[in-house]
Amino acid sequence: MNTLRFCLFCFVLVFDIKGVAMAMAVAAMNSKNDRSMFSSSVASSVTESGGVLGGCNFTIPRSTIKLLKVETTAEVGGDGGGAARVSAWVDSMRASSPPRVRSTITSPSTLSQTGDEQNSWNLSHPSAINMFEEITNASKGKQIVMFLDYDGTLSPIVEDPDKAFMSNEMREAVRAVAKYFPTAIVSGRSRHKVYSFVKLAELYYAGSHGMDIKGPSKRNKYKNAINQAVLYQPASAFVPMIAEVCKILVKKTKSISGAKVENNKFCLSVHFRCVEEKSWDALAKQVSLVLDEYPELKLTQGRKVLEIKPDIKWDKGKALEFLLKSLGYANNSSEVLPVYIGDDRTDEDAFKVLRDRGQGQGIGILVSKVPKETKASYTLQEPAEVKDFLQRLVKWKRMTSLQSQRMEA
Repeated sequence: MNTLRFCLFCFVLVFDIKGVAMAMAVAAMNSKNDRSMFSSSVASSVTESGGVLGGCNFTIPRSTIKLLKVETTAEVGGDGGGAARVSAWVDSMRASSPPRVRSTITSPSTLSQTGDEQNSWNLSHPSAINMFEEITNASKGKQIVMFLDYDGTLSPIVEDPDKAFMSNEMREAVRAVAKYFPTAIVSGRSRHKVYSFVKLAELYYAGSHGMDIKGPSKRNKYKNAINQAVLYQPASAFVPMIAEVCKILVKKTKSISGAKVENNKFCLSVHFRCVEEKSWDALAKQVSLVLDEYPELKLTQGRKVLEIKPDIKWDKGKALEFLLKSLGYANNSSEVLPVYIGDDRTDEDAFKVLRDRGQGQGIGILVSKVPKETKASYTLQEPAEVKDFLQRLVKWKRMTSLQSQRMEA
């Protein structure tokens, strides 16, 4: 019998923000003499009752992957597409930064244009506090499920990411919300790190951008929940690689003052909030050089942070969908109203999932003081407003519960 062989072949067309197109082809062959190329493992949900949702991970050794380089239409610098990519990253790093302080002398026409843009954005993305009644009306007959980002949502953005503590008032607001609604923290931080900040055992936690999900350690009363001790880690095969890349990046970025590499177990964060802008190019180059050796990983960007993740089809939106299934709302969109509050680009995946559910079937709330392109429907300006919104939601729920009890009496 002929040797059994199969080929997995895919093309990915990538456009960076400079308009440079690159084609990547990845080919992998397996044969009788190369049986170890794929290691398959099922990442199933570990539950008290036996599990909810399964997945499958494939690990492809780097030595079996070949990247077929295609010349770009615009070569920049000595290393061609590499320089273009670094330049694109630096531009994006600037775009993710808070706006620079402008001159105190501003022309009336500039002020008018800025004001018009702000007003237009406010009309299309109104305040969740001002539109609170509209949001609660959408929840009639439905179970609200809360999803909360951490940095910039429950805590302020600070220079030292290890000191991003939430206030006691915010913690109490989240605790109160969790008494009435299933509540999850969805963060780019490691699950253990974000738990050390929040310290509430009754919540669901989805760390590493949703790649490390665990249910509450405290029993709760959510009647539809299939399980509570849910555990799902779709990127578990990448943990050794992430640790390896972390060590390399710590060494490579050591000479760049202010740079901080954070190991989130299933992904990495390269913080540049304390790096002078003149050093951003050097930082981006170091990250680019390291990632060239690890094609299984990809880079995304957030607020003053470069995020390095496994290149798998999983994000905060997928985590939201998984948690809804774990709560028993997989096919009951008319019975649940997911509400997601976040401030970062990575939260847009969750906002998109909610928008795709249809009108009135999900609420996305962006935390931002400045106009941004977003798929969220509403906005809150800062964590203080998030706290006010959560407190108001609890007060509304208590009032409606009392009214229902009186009507039944």
